[in-house]
Parts: sequence; C-alpha cells; structure tokens
Amino acid sequence: MKLRQLEIALEDVEPFQEPKIQLEQYVTTPHLAACLLHTAETQFGDICGKNVCDLGCGCGILSIGSSLLGANHCLGIDIDKDALEIFQSNCEAYELNNVVECIQADIAKFSPCRNMILSKRFDTVLMNPPFGTKSNKGIDMEFLRAASVLAEHSVYSLHKSSTRAHIVKKANDFGMQAHVVAEMRYNLESSYKFHKKKSKDIEVDFIRFTIH
Repeated sequence: MKLRQLEIALEDVEPFQEPKIQLEQYVTTPHLAACLLHTAETQFGDICGKNVCDLGCGCGILSIGSSLLGANHCLGIDIDKDALEIFQSNCEAYELNNVVECIQADIAKFSPCRNMILSKRFDTVLMNPPFGTKSNKGIDMEFLRAASVLAEHSVYSLHKSSTRAHIVKKANDFGMQAHVVAEMRYNLESSYKFHKKKSKDIEVDFIRFTIH
C-alpha cells in the first residue's frame, strides 16, 4: 500500500470526542500515522507479518494502520476507558476485530514482573507518547521503559527534538539503541480551552529504537 493510500484509508478513524488534558491526549493525524507506519514497513520491514503493540493506543489509528499494512496481530494498550471504547468502535467499522484487540492498563505502573505474559511478546512497539509536560513529567520515559520490556526487536516513537540527548541516554539505559529516522514538525491543533492559538508546531524526532 502506498503512503497516500494508507493516509486516505486512515481518514475515517474516529478521534477523541473529549480529549483529557491530564493524559495529554492529542490526535495522531492520518498523515502522521501513515508516515510513521509506512516508514517502519518500507524501510525496515517491521509491520507486515509482525506482532505489534500500540502503546498508549488512544483511538487506535496506529493499530488499524498496522493491520492495513499486514500485521499479524495488534494489541492496543491505554489507561483511558473512553478512548478504548472508541478504539473498539473503530475496529468494528474497519472489520478488524480478529487481528486487533485492546486492553486497559496504566503504563506508569507497568513492571516486567507483573506483566511477564507480555514481555518480549511483540516484534514491534509503536507509540506517540505524552511529552511529559504539565503534571505528567517523566511519563514519556515510563512509556519508553515499558516499550523496552514489550519489544523483542524494535520500537518506534515520537519525542520532542529538544529532549533528544536525554532520550538517547535513557534508551541506552533501557537496553536500546536510538536512531533518529526523521526530524518532523508535529502540528498540534487546539484541543483544550486554555489553548489561545488554533494550532502549534512542535519540532519532534521520529525515532527507531532497536533492542541490544
């Protein structure tokens, strides 16, 4: 599937109805999701035929996109029950219930001992984690740590470019090597009442992590 075809196919994914600021919920756009997934598959062969985990899955756009690219199985994990209800509705609309499923879990409380059944179960982990701002400081590192436990081979993620040095160091601490695939501009549309601008561009790194 070509990049543009994938983007068009993802345009029908229903987004958050009422995004929650405490969870830093922002929409992963069809364009952004398609670019991430298409790169993971065409450059590295990390989607088709693979078992994929969508960490902090939200409404499921990365899971659905992975399935459209031929993933063997996709598991979405999120703390938010409301988002998971939309996730399930989206999967039903795309008729993907046999290959895509989701569970509710708190990534901040994720531990290898408590989640041994999922440890190294996935070839590839995908995520667009919270940046760790406001009251969520450090949550991006919790996501990265959890991904290092879940993934057997590779992790794909977006992080603020300004935090690159810290991300690379922490990845190494978690047993992963970080490679910046692309530098991107993430356009965050106004989602909350305190937002004074209609949108804001944030410089982000699209990073591929490989397990040591």
